Amino acid sequence: MAHTFIQDLGELNIRVGPVRLFSWHTVIAVCSLMLATTLIWYLTTARVVDLGSGKNLVSSGLVEQWKHGDVVVMIRHAERCDRSANRCLGNADGITVNGSHMASDVGAGLQRLGLERASMIASPSTRTQQTARYVAGQAVVAQDWVGECNSHFKDEVVGHKARGENLVLITHSGCIDHFERTMGVPAGERSSEYTEAFFVKMDGQAIPRILGSLNAVQWKSLTHEQLK
Repeated sequence: MAHTFIQDLGELNIRVGPVRLFSWHTVIAVCSLMLATTLIWYLTTARVVDLGSGKNLVSSGLVEQWKHGDVVVMIRHAERCDRSANRCLGNADGITVNGSHMASDVGAGLQRLGLERASMIASPSTRTQQTARYVAGQAVVAQDWVGECNSHFKDEVVGHKARGENLVLITHSGCIDHFERTMGVPAGERSSEYTEAFFVKMDGQAIPRILGSLNAVQWKSLTHEQLK
């Protein structure tokens, strides 16, 4: 009887042992696959880097790409008058006085980067036209497509970018959101503050690449040396 019990136990171990081993191997394999998938997703997901943080501006290559005329920068209009308690610059469909100051700060930053090889286009709405005037220091040409925030916006941007010339667009948050969406930026990371600048490398050869973003306050803190 003892012999039978020991024999049965041995047979049980032979049957159960490999099953347990197989199960643990399966768990480890599944976990490894999930981890690898998550890592690949993270590394391949497009992200908007804060260029005002740490050494992000240098590592992005923005200044060098700008010198070559290979950058598109989309700037959201300044603070809306109809959605703020701050004093309006003019009519209610325009921007606030505070917003005009922020737009001027962005313009000063762009001047330090250099606008010799750049063209500027603005949406025809009052708030974008006012913003553009303070960014550029003069009236800016208006084109309807810059304010048409739909799934074709990215194609329009690519089509209007001249090789070797930077393109500055004064536009809306919805248009920037559509562009970021088509570039694969996750929903929770797609946002733009008033007068925030969103930079994209676009040289006409490789696919467009997001360089990052700067807000108006960050523009003021950048020195001439950083933008050389």
